[in-house]
Amino acid sequence: MPRMSKKKKLEWSFFLNDRGRRAYNSLCRRCEHDCKQSFRAVILQCPNYLSKRRKKK
Repeated sequence: MPRMSKKKKLEWSFFLNDRGRRAYNSLCRRCEHDCKQSFRAVILQCPNYLSKRRKKK
């Protein structure tokens, strides 16, 4: 895997884990959409994710 430039590291710093690799939220890892969120973020609402435990209206 090629090394990231300083500019890319600054751009991706919210997504980089302690090993310097991009890490996404556990819900976003399996998601097919490209609206990925960082592992540091707490997902409050994702329009593309529908939980099987959600309450149906």
